[in-house]
Amino acid sequence: MKTLTASPGLITRIGAPISVMVAGVVALVMVACALLASRIAPYDPTDLASFDLINAELPPAFSADGDPRFLLGTDNQGRDLLSAMLYGARVSIAIGGGAVLVAATIGVFLGLLAGYYGGKVDAVIMRVADVILSFPTILLALLVSGIARAVLPGAATAEWAPVILICAIAIHEWVQYARTVRAATMVETAKEYVRAGKVIGLPSRRIMLRHILPNVMSPVLVISTINLAAAVLTEATLSFLGVGMPPTYPSLGTLIRIGNEFVFSGIWWIALFPALALVILVVAVNLVGDWLRDRFNPKLRVKR
Repeated sequence: MKTLTASPGLITRIGAPISVMVAGVVALVMVACALLASRIAPYDPTDLASFDLINAELPPAFSADGDPRFLLGTDNQGRDLLSAMLYGARVSIAIGGGAVLVAATIGVFLGLLAGYYGGKVDAVIMRVADVILSFPTILLALLVSGIARAVLPGAATAEWAPVILICAIAIHEWVQYARTVRAATMVETAKEYVRAGKVIGLPSRRIMLRHILPNVMSPVLVISTINLAAAVLTEATLSFLGVGMPPTYPSLGTLIRIGNEFVFSGIWWIALFPALALVILVVAVNLVGDWLRDRFNPKLRVKR
């Protein structure tokens, strides 16, 4: 009588979809909570009248000295930490999503131009991309953010902070989209349907937008999912370094920066809970992105 054993590949095929489904549900729940922060948050952390310094640095409600009004405790200003995290997650996700949208739009446009026309157009775009890639993401974002804050007046810095962060992140991330779309466009341009369109006199703009673009969007969607987690993490890093969102409009990175100043004083919850939320969000989005990458990879589909 033979004993049936499951191969590692079978376990991987069975286990991966479950982990991806869990990660997808977690990511959707966190995004939904962030979008509905104004409705489900117990307090408004942007309203000065909603918090009191008397309630500052209260531990979580499940601690011995906790206050049941504040489930995750309060920060150094007396703000409800749960409410600040919900609003902060909304800011972080909005900035990350905006940066991905801007980077994808610029990268897809330039990638189409480079792949379709080639020659000098391709050379100029790719050399600019090489120069941008020579700078680390955080260093380039710090440079762009610093220049923007020096140009804008101090009163407008808080209002323009989300736009500055989106531009600072997108200016580096568009290169990946441009390179991917360029390679896919060069493959599509050599196919018969593109040659036929050129022969019958279709405008280049129509060929690129209506015929080539739909066929190169699959890798763009995968890259966008993965880059969303990276953009959220970059925004948190910039806010942690003090060049992101101001404390009056908290993001997850700002909350971690504030809490980091009190960690060694025993007030651990201000930094711990926002950091856990950031880690869970980034890991969940990365798992979904990795699955999409494998799903749309023809080589991996052949192996299955």
